Amino acid sequence: MTLSEEELAEELSDGVMAKAPSRARVVFGRFFRSPQGRIGFAVLALMFLLAFVGPLFSRWSYTDKDFTAFLQPPSLSHPFGTLQTGADVYALTLRGMQKSLVVGLLAALVSTALAAVAGAFAGYFLGWTDRALMWAADLLLVLPGFLILAIMSPLFGAGRWPLFVIMLALFLWMVTSKVIRGMTISLKEREFIHAARYMGVPPARIIFRHVIPNLSSLLIVDATLNVSGAILTETSLSYFGFGIQPPDVSFGTLIADGSKTATYAPWTFWFVAGLLVVTVLAVNLVGDALRDAFDPAARR
Repeated sequence: MTLSEEELAEELSDGVMAKAPSRARVVFGRFFRSPQGRIGFAVLALMFLLAFVGPLFSRWSYTDKDFTAFLQPPSLSHPFGTLQTGADVYALTLRGMQKSLVVGLLAALVSTALAAVAGAFAGYFLGWTDRALMWAADLLLVLPGFLILAIMSPLFGAGRWPLFVIMLALFLWMVTSKVIRGMTISLKEREFIHAARYMGVPPARIIFRHVIPNLSSLLIVDATLNVSGAILTETSLSYFGFGIQPPDVSFGTLIADGSKTATYAPWTFWFVAGLLVVTVLAVNLVGDALRDAFDPAARR
């Protein structure tokens, strides 16, 4: 019994994806067998729980002020102490962690998606499409992203942090897009890509259904590692007043405020700085473990 052209096209379209569940099980098995994967995942899950569930166990909001406790050390009423204004450091730290985690995750996802689309289209079509997309990537690579974001910081007012996420992501995708482009040039010569093309499948569908899914391992690892990069970039920008704007807070704004009193009131600085280090370290451990899980040969 021979397959019709439509059935053959469907078989070719779904052939690679049909193996995805088994590969996913193998990857997750490798990931959770890795000590750094287990530790990184557990710590990162704990950070998310602390950030989003922790505030429920505090009587203070990040906007509240305790006018009976100015710059007080940690106590039962204020586990992380208070600022000079009477604000609860615990509530502020968890609010800042929420914002930094959300900004880091969204910026990483947007930048990785942009890199996947730009790199795949450039590598598949080549010609003018390739030159235009790679020219844009090269231009953004040489532009001073920090300075541009600093100049545009007045636009990132209260409630406009999604605009900050988009602008941050625009300066994180270029290098990955070049890697994706090279891999796409090689991948488009595979038999199933040729078969889909001969069957009349539109190029955009080939890219989104075949090319990008077959590069998912690289994209997952890249997105994971971009989270820590985005968090650190947001922290740096917010530290200098160019990122998250008051009255909202993030790791950067809290570290900037706490550094002024760190010598004589260390609780205003060290709690948030310590959580930043632990969060970024956990994300990097997860990224390294994912890289080894997708490519065991990369282990040393």
